[in-house]
Amino acid sequence: MMNWAKQTLANVAGTSEPIYGPSAIQTVTKQAETTPYTELTKADLKWDALNSTCVETQGFYFTANSGHIGMAQVIYSNVGGIRTTVQFNTKIFYPKSAKKANLWSSDQMSDVDFSEDKNNIYAKDCAIELSADGNSYTIKSMTNAKSIVNITVTRSAPGFQVGKNGKSFYGTDPKAPWGYMVHKFWPRMKVVGDITTEDGKIDFTGGGMFVHANQAMKPHHAAGKWKFANFQGPTYSAVMMEFTTPPSYGSTVVNVGGIVKDGEIITAGPTVSAQFTKVKTDQSNDWPAPEAIKFEWSGKTKDGKNVLALLEGPLDERLDRVDVMEHVPGFVKAIVASAAGTKPYIYQYSPNEHPISLKIKVGDEEITEHGILYSEATFICD
Repeated sequence: MMNWAKQTLANVAGTSEPIYGPSAIQTVTKQAETTPYTELTKADLKWDALNSTCVETQGFYFTANSGHIGMAQVIYSNVGGIRTTVQFNTKIFYPKSAKKANLWSSDQMSDVDFSEDKNNIYAKDCAIELSADGNSYTIKSMTNAKSIVNITVTRSAPGFQVGKNGKSFYGTDPKAPWGYMVHKFWPRMKVVGDITTEDGKIDFTGGGMFVHANQAMKPHHAAGKWKFANFQGPTYSAVMMEFTTPPSYGSTVVNVGGIVKDGEIITAGPTVSAQFTKVKTDQSNDWPAPEAIKFEWSGKTKDGKNVLALLEGPLDERLDRVDVMEHVPGFVKAIVASAAGTKPYIYQYSPNEHPISLKIKVGDEEITEHGILYSEATFICD
């Protein structure tokens, strides 16, 4: 079967892909050789809302002054151009002292529409709107009575994408790629508002970050593993997103991230790395669940100073382990795992017994910042 036909079948049916090799991915790293990053404009934040296979997300992460950690997320999924669904998710991690289970809500949105400029998304009982100046989002949702969201986030540092457009392209012909991966960040923002639960309102005033991403192809073909770090301190924020392609694209590692403070990008680009320095095999799925991490950033400031940054230490007890296919019948899960090689799990952490500090060196200046790290490790396929 010709490669394009195999790819088309794989995109629709979720079958395994042939081995194309690392030459079939043109990573954003190549762009970054001449343009390490570009600052985001309002136009960069438009929804793609593709009519072909994709998973596009807007994710808002909150680190509240109250000690709560939260998330609000919109997921636009298209399968083979045949069926499109949009999901609104929220999650609340309570402070350990509260001794409360995580609150998770996930609801399919109906009557979905976009604004003419594609910056806003609307649905029944839900709206996520970007302000006219492009500097803030309002997130309002009554899609689930257990978590009613009324939050505004305002960026306090420039947003960025690595390279010229943030995209890594997939395909054997670089001039005609069949898919891409892209991440766009607001790494530091101010958060005001609340999420109302059955126990009352939770004030999420504090800090946070935002990422707009698109896997413009079958997601488990684009990436098999992920590492994510979101550090929020009083002065500095650090973000990192790493993905590893399946063997079909040479198990290629792509890592993007940056260090910012209020009003300023210190450095951003692909010269970052993420390591699990200690792991423990999860007996239920054989994934190497991390117990300690090491995240590193390097680059230059706009005026040419060298920048090095480090987050390193134990992750403590995980916040949650998410079986992405938890609600799928067991026999279906087994078929998917054998046919497509997928068994997706997400491990979520925020160390509190041994808080991890951000160590930064800018030129000859060394800074240590205490803050809150939220980190995820995602395993989809080998």
